[in-house]
Amino acid sequence: MKSSRSPLLLSATAVITFWAVSAEQASAQGLLEALFGNKRSAPVVQEQAPPAAPKPPAAPPRVTGPGYYDYKVDALVRIDFSSLKRPTQDGAGATDQPQQQVAAQKALEDVDLTALQGFEIVAEKDAASALLAHYSENPAFIWVDEGGVSARAEAAIRILGEAAEHGLNPDDYAVEASSPNDSAALARFEMALTARVLRYARDAQAGRVDPNRISGYHDFKPKELDRAALLQELARSHDVSSLLEGFHPQNKQYAELRAELAALQAIAENDIVIADGTVIKPGQSSDEFPKLLTLIERRADGAFLTQYGELLASNRESHIYAQDLVPLIKAAQKAAGITDDGVIGPRTVQAIAGETRSARINKVLVAMEQLRWLPSDLSDRYVFINTPAFTATYVENGVEKLAMTTVVGSLGTQTYFFQDEIQYVEFHPYWGVPRSILVNKYLPKLYSDPSYLDRNGFEVVARDGRKIASSSVNWTQYGANIPYDVRQVPGRGNALGEMKIMFPNKHAIYMHDTPDKHLFARDNRALSNGCIRLADPRAMAAAVLGWDRSDIASRLERPHSRENLKVKVPVYVAYFTAWPDAGGKVEYFNDVYARDDKVIAARNKVEASRAPAS
Repeated sequence: MKSSRSPLLLSATAVITFWAVSAEQASAQGLLEALFGNKRSAPVVQEQAPPAAPKPPAAPPRVTGPGYYDYKVDALVRIDFSSLKRPTQDGAGATDQPQQQVAAQKALEDVDLTALQGFEIVAEKDAASALLAHYSENPAFIWVDEGGVSARAEAAIRILGEAAEHGLNPDDYAVEASSPNDSAALARFEMALTARVLRYARDAQAGRVDPNRISGYHDFKPKELDRAALLQELARSHDVSSLLEGFHPQNKQYAELRAELAALQAIAENDIVIADGTVIKPGQSSDEFPKLLTLIERRADGAFLTQYGELLASNRESHIYAQDLVPLIKAAQKAAGITDDGVIGPRTVQAIAGETRSARINKVLVAMEQLRWLPSDLSDRYVFINTPAFTATYVENGVEKLAMTTVVGSLGTQTYFFQDEIQYVEFHPYWGVPRSILVNKYLPKLYSDPSYLDRNGFEVVARDGRKIASSSVNWTQYGANIPYDVRQVPGRGNALGEMKIMFPNKHAIYMHDTPDKHLFARDNRALSNGCIRLADPRAMAAAVLGWDRSDIASRLERPHSRENLKVKVPVYVAYFTAWPDAGGKVEYFNDVYARDDKVIAARNKVEASRAPAS
């Protein structure tokens, strides 16, 4: 049967078929040329494919925290006495000096100062500069009078010699005695004692160790010593002892640590010492086990011995931690106030055996050094957070009014060591996710699930303040430099709980509530991302605001809000493994971040650098 379609229709069908096949490849111009037979041979222009989406990195980036440094000691300098010139005494200068100092200058005015040119003594750079400046501008010596070594000098030497009572090394301040009849020797004695007094004052005021050189976790403003003013005051003082003693911290905690050091130095080492790092689990054998049983028996009260005395007696020499002894160990742990899990570890050893004498001395020495980094007067009202103790206390009028347990930074996200001022309390707070947590914890989730933040109560905020959906962000393209802020909205699941107590600082450390209340029952509470979680945040907020607890409860009935403190409260985010309690008894704590060893190593380097000094 013949087709009824006309030639024109067949041509149109062929054209449509051709277009359908080639439309994806040909440009509009190319199609016209195909239809109408353009004689020119023009190339076909292909459409460019859209750029390929960036491939996510093989692994998400990570943000690391601060580290510990190889402590660097300032080099000592040789004092260049060639720049020392005998001052020109005028009328004004003479009248400014005490009478005995004028007499001392007259007695030494014939000293040939060139005798100092060969005098070898090294000192800290600032001390050397202050010494040379002082003696170039002042007409009188400080430590020498008509009779030779003065009573003022004898008082200073006595204080320097008692440095060990303050946890300092007397060798760092030693000065050789001088002959009263040798004017050149007296001049050298004068210079040496001045150099060592300047060193002592600096050490007493700020410590031998610069905390900011220990690690990035230490953050302290340098304490500057006005050496020129000190030398002027020494020249006028009739009580050098009190003047120099005044450079040590003037707070009761320092006095209590000093008394503890004296008491420790007067006693013998523990008669039973359990080896560091001891861990004994049920069924294991250890030479340390019978020692621990002896200490448990020695410290047990009557009720404990009534229940476990026979068991202790029959196993006193046993090296095997048998299963039938597990209840005894658990009871001893419970009596010591620690988790009764039946495993003997460092926490159990410390709670039952206590610190050795040498370990306690080291902790007290470190505590005295670190206390010099803080203000000499902690003030009458402040908050003190002691990280190793897992405690936060509020002090008012010099009396501890409030104390509570805390959760602090883990070993990988350590809490810093610094001081600041509490400025405000935020109720039903937003949680601004720190950059490290956003990158390390949430970014891996966002690579595979960009809507994760939208579904879990977080807001993504652009730098211009716009809120955007997390699902609209290509999280793989920024690496660790994410140009957005992320915050968790207030609510029952908020990581900060009901409130946060703010002392704004560059470390993003603050105190706050937490929904994870069960963590406060643990012995080792180094578990947070660096901030301080409070067991009773309502009490702390009421204390710093000067409110009643009922005022806090009423405020929490309202939505998100902020209350500024009328008077800022100092806060010390501190790290002391030895610290006095409210009654003055020094308590000892585990060195959770192993920072004491870093302080001791730095101190030893300082002492080694001073050892050859004359």
